Amino acid sequence: MTDLSLFLNQVASRPREVVALAPSSRALARRMAEAVPDGPGVVVELGAGTGKITAALLNAGVPVEAVHSFEINPAFCDHLERAHPGLRVYRDRAENIGRHGIADVKAVVSGLPLLSMDQEIQRRIVGGTFDLLRPGGLFIQFTYGPVPPVRKAVRDEMSLGWTRSETIWGNLPPATSYSFYRRRAA
Repeated sequence: MTDLSLFLNQVASRPREVVALAPSSRALARRMAEAVPDGPGVVVELGAGTGKITAALLNAGVPVEAVHSFEINPAFCDHLERAHPGLRVYRDRAENIGRHGIADVKAVVSGLPLLSMDQEIQRRIVGGTFDLLRPGGLFIQFTYGPVPPVRKAVRDEMSLGWTRSETIWGNLPPATSYSFYRRRAA
């Protein structure tokens, strides 16, 4: 089964769980991987889906043993494990990121639909992410919307700054990615 057919099958069978219009493009996945800081350290992926961003991370030189992917869709989890032997796949919600003992995290990349989540869920996901990140670590999130995907109240509470990528027109729909960082200790 191709990534696209797997994705469409899951959209049809689990519409509340898979809310994207299409899988991430290679161009978006590459942009997300390029935003990851160089050097040693772990990368955590939230909402790994069919693994486009996973593949881009591996192609960018992140060793498979340094990638930890969170995904709640069982079919996507099975696909990720088959496609990337040795990948650590957590069949768990992003809110539980801190429960798995992952350490030395230099970046968290996210394909989660943050804009569609309420503020409390966003707070738990983003807070858990920044609790896990080492100093200077980044939370990299893509969005289809024109505003940062982390709500202003959450950004303010956590003292987050951000940078925004150029629009990735080769994605359906066009997307941008944001790299969030802690401005000061919260």
